[in-house]
Amino acid sequence: MSDERPATTSSYQRPASAGQRPTGGPGQRPAGPGGAGGPRKRRPFQRRKVCRFCAEKNLTIDYKEPRTLRFFITERGKIVPRRISGNCAAHQRHITEAIKRARNIALLPIAANHAVG
Repeated sequence: MSDERPATTSSYQRPASAGQRPTGGPGQRPAGPGGAGGPRKRRPFQRRKVCRFCAEKNLTIDYKEPRTLRFFITERGKIVPRRISGNCAAHQRHITEAIKRARNIALLPIAANHAVG
């Protein structure tokens, strides 16, 4: 008996275009179902959102003021993220904590179907 195995050959070969990258310079998209590639569309300039609590020093974050906190809750009861509300990280943490405290004592709804009059 011999310990040698017979050499196996693979009959599969990759198509010629499988390993190639799409042509085009930086910012060019490969041609896809939508048509030929072109430069990416730029978004119009959007004004940077400013934290309203940093801008106006007299505003306070208090869990006992549900009117202030309602601006930072969606219709479904979720807390609005920083990138949408424009708050700084420190004030977003304070708002999140205040919303959770207000929910705990039923000043704010926990979910959409928990409407508080």
